[in-house]
Amino acid sequence: MTYYDLAIIGSGSGNSLITPFWDNRKVAIIDGGTFGGTCLNVGCIPTKMYAYPAQLASAAKEAAGLGVDLTLGKVHWRDIRDRIFGRIDAISDGGRRYRDEELDNVTLYPEHVRFTGPKTLVTDSGETIEAGQIVIAAGSRAVLPDVPGIDLTQVHTSDTVMRLPELPGRVLIVGGGFVAAEFAAVFASFGSQVIQINRSAPLLKSADALVSERFTAAAASRWDVRLGWTLAAVHEDGARVKAVIKGAEGGQETIEADIILVATGRVPNSDTLDVQAAGYDLEPDGRIAVDACQRVLRQGEPADGVFALGDVSNPYQLKHVANHEARVVTHNLERPEDLRSSDHRFVPSAVFTQPQIARVGLTEAEARQEAELKGYDVVTTVQEYGTTAYGWAMEDSTGFVKLVADRRSGQLLGAHIMGHEASLLIQPLIQALSFGLDVASMARGQYWIHPALAEVVENALLSLGIDARPDLA
Repeated sequence: MTYYDLAIIGSGSGNSLITPFWDNRKVAIIDGGTFGGTCLNVGCIPTKMYAYPAQLASAAKEAAGLGVDLTLGKVHWRDIRDRIFGRIDAISDGGRRYRDEELDNVTLYPEHVRFTGPKTLVTDSGETIEAGQIVIAAGSRAVLPDVPGIDLTQVHTSDTVMRLPELPGRVLIVGGGFVAAEFAAVFASFGSQVIQINRSAPLLKSADALVSERFTAAAASRWDVRLGWTLAAVHEDGARVKAVIKGAEGGQETIEADIILVATGRVPNSDTLDVQAAGYDLEPDGRIAVDACQRVLRQGEPADGVFALGDVSNPYQLKHVANHEARVVTHNLERPEDLRSSDHRFVPSAVFTQPQIARVGLTEAEARQEAELKGYDVVTTVQEYGTTAYGWAMEDSTGFVKLVADRRSGQLLGAHIMGHEASLLIQPLIQALSFGLDVASMARGQYWIHPALAEVVENALLSLGIDARPDLA
């Protein structure tokens, strides 16, 4: 048995926990996957590196309505792929070598591990590890439906689809969430024929209802969207596949495709760790249960010196949340006498599809559900991009900002944006929620550059009709 002062399971955000504090202490990093975790290798970074050239490729169609004749020549898939992973693979390999070879106090175990007790672990190769403190940052993984043929090489998840040797001519995408929306836009922009099926309607059903409705319509205008269908079986057809899909109200259809991308969600990797052997609590969905300080719970109480962060313990599956939690855990490991809590009040998210989508805070439905309990007087507004000068310049007909606020307190409750650079436009609204800036002060207490697109946010704030905070009126 080898003893370590700290053992970290996972090399994504957990990798950032090794500060100079640990220079004279023994640390183990244990990860049976690719060093650097999901975001770097198969998640947010490479997907956005595809999303940007896809946005450029789609500009040719958009330009026509503005009197500019652009032609998309050819999409060089291999060049795009090699540029992306030429950078990412080097970062992953450099991080692995730094931790494994250059730091004398760190030992890297490139294998999977499971608990045998509260602070003891065993690796796949049989090595036993004991640690004074443990951080579980093991992430999540894509799930596949249990249907015949799902193991064929033409069936992909987001883990493998970005490394295809060639751009597929016809793609069947299964799912209606973030991952499905982003890859559908990428492949459609690059010229692939995209068919997207989803068992329910509309797409992005966790978003505000107006966003879901309008995005579903926008997506259907760009690629073939079929709602109320599920994947039933996959059959190999030479180099291609035939997918059998079934309708919610009966009926069956066969779709031929070069590849199938299954994007039906992710599950936490807690089930691979045998945490029950340590006695740790699990949430109903399988996540490791933690308290506000990210301490792992055991029979409802914080376990001494054991923390968890990221997808394995939170429901958001967002890198910026994992990074925030990693900062909290870093502090709590080093200063246990002064514990800090994670702040999950206003977690923003963005979908880098076309059109782009961003959100923070409550949807209108959530706000109205909480209205009686919290005393909200809910007011909403929708401001179209096309009502601003920059929107005129773009001839935009799909973008909008929807705000949800409480008239009594003058506080913003939620913000939802669909359209060009939504992920940038939402940032001041995240700031307002995080620091308690009321709607009236935000709208009139600062300059808004004219005629920038950000004026659509200003106009949305003004159209809420909240002139001043009641306690300042």
